[in-house]
Amino acid sequence: MVGAVKHGDKLEVLETRRRFVLVRTTTTPPVEGWTDANVLLTPRQMDDLRRLAAFAAKLPSEGKATVFDALNMHAEPSRQSPSFFQIPESGSVDVIGHKVAPRAVAPPPAPVHRASASRKKTKTSKRPPPLVLDPPKPPPLPANWELLSRPRLTDLPGYEPPLSKPVSIDDWSLVRDKDGKVGWVLSRMLVMSIPDEVAQYAEGHRITSYMPLGEVFDKEKNQVKPNWLWTTASTNAAPYEFDSFRVFVWSIKRHRYETAYIERNVQGYYPVVTKAIPGADDKAFSLVLRDKDGRLYQKTYAFNGYRVRMVSKTPYQPGPPLPEVHAEHNFDPVAPPDTETKMSWTTRLREFSKRWLRR
Repeated sequence: MVGAVKHGDKLEVLETRRRFVLVRTTTTPPVEGWTDANVLLTPRQMDDLRRLAAFAAKLPSEGKATVFDALNMHAEPSRQSPSFFQIPESGSVDVIGHKVAPRAVAPPPAPVHRASASRKKTKTSKRPPPLVLDPPKPPPLPANWELLSRPRLTDLPGYEPPLSKPVSIDDWSLVRDKDGKVGWVLSRMLVMSIPDEVAQYAEGHRITSYMPLGEVFDKEKNQVKPNWLWTTASTNAAPYEFDSFRVFVWSIKRHRYETAYIERNVQGYYPVVTKAIPGADDKAFSLVLRDKDGRLYQKTYAFNGYRVRMVSKTPYQPGPPLPEVHAEHNFDPVAPPDTETKMSWTTRLREFSKRWLRR
């Protein structure tokens, strides 16, 4: 390794070779070195990332999540897209979006042709070549060969063509770090930072969002315990964000969390937000759910103590889509400066030998 650059630093492209790119920094003195094209972004992609970050800054957080190991943040929901930032181990991010995308299939490796091992020539006695006879001719086909070949499999009643192989789908989450950087990560690599006292009731389902709903003071334990709303998904790679939501309240008598309200077998979408009801002390939250008629509705629920009730149901119109980062890997080398044309032949020979030795 000859140097390191930060996200946003500009580089000059000198040469490309398959998936590797020879770049030069704009620092003084400049540093040249090879890097992987998957960690480089074109100027157009950088503009797309800025637009995405500006758009995502207005989106509400669906809860904080942590990572156990360092996790790459991608510009697009694809494993092959450039990774421009890495969430450190035990780092925390806000989950703000979700998307499912087909997994890109890597092309099969090219066959490797190996030369056969050389054999030493041994002296052998000259023998006459073996006699090779022509194979016998096959008998002619009968005149009714088409009739004899029936019935075909496709002619049988109830025949159905074989199903195509299902496409692998990845579940991606759009996250935002404390510095405002926005990118896509695999959802299965995130762990929502809800307390273990509540997370233990997940029953193997993935928590997709959570947020507090007021607080309760436990006199015996001398602790303040928040009430919680969460949403969970029982399957991965679903086109919606959650299929169940639940409200937990802290029981002062039993000193544990208990379920105050739950709905299952729903199709819910972001955003999940909390809000205040004007002129009332009740806490409220709203979710976007698909109703039986197939339309989306924003349902608002009021929460007071152990009671949860729906107070409004209005048609929901989704907002503008997220700005996309264009997929491109066109890193054209920059034009050589005019100073190179004025170099002496000895200097050009020296520069040519340096580049040749790098190979």
